[in-house]
Amino acid sequence: MTTGADIAALFNEPNAAGIDPAMPAVNGDYVLNPGSRHGGAKRPAAVLVPLVERSGGLTVLLTQRTQHLHAHAGQVAFPGGRVDEGDVDAVDTALRETREEIGVTRDHIRIIGRLDTYETITGFHVVPIVGLVTPPFEVIPDPFEVADVFEVPLAFFMDPRNRKRHSLERGGVVRHWYAFPFGRYYIWGATAGMLVNLTRVLDAGLSLKDTDGEGRMAGPRVADFAAAGTIAAGAG
Repeated sequence: MTTGADIAALFNEPNAAGIDPAMPAVNGDYVLNPGSRHGGAKRPAAVLVPLVERSGGLTVLLTQRTQHLHAHAGQVAFPGGRVDEGDVDAVDTALRETREEIGVTRDHIRIIGRLDTYETITGFHVVPIVGLVTPPFEVIPDPFEVADVFEVPLAFFMDPRNRKRHSLERGGVVRHWYAFPFGRYYIWGATAGMLVNLTRVLDAGLSLKDTDGEGRMAGPRVADFAAAGTIAAGAG
């Protein structure tokens, strides 16, 4: 079974902090949509990619935004947001937003590194900060921003059969995006793009000795999580 220690070894922990949130993006929505790159000012942001160290294997903690929000209403997202003036760096932004959105505090999170900066079609430069989250912890969602908090086995994202490419034509323009349908959740857009980047890092860096016989990472059974539904707030 791949552990948090295995994944931490792929990242350079001493350099995990002090990240410049405005550094040039090397990946983003424009990769699947040539010509759609945002031409205006780039807005720095950061998210936490929380890998929860469960006894049955690593999971990815995600949120679902409330339906009344002006931007990205109802979408699945990592905890995170814009860089505030008082934030020291992208790590500080990701940890602050995580505490504000879902109530998980810094003492439960060990930062192990970062993924490529992700440029959204709306002009945000998002730094994905990867952190290991150690249970038990209490989840307290902000009711204004967060409708749900749930976990998905990391093994689900590592299985290429679960990664989809969807598209939609609107006004004569076709837009493409990655998606990971998971039960009643539709994980897509920038969040799915960052998850694709995470799986590529892990695929390239991990020598997976514990597999299911077909080269896929072993871990908690996806069916167990799908049947159980969401992780109840406060049950972490």
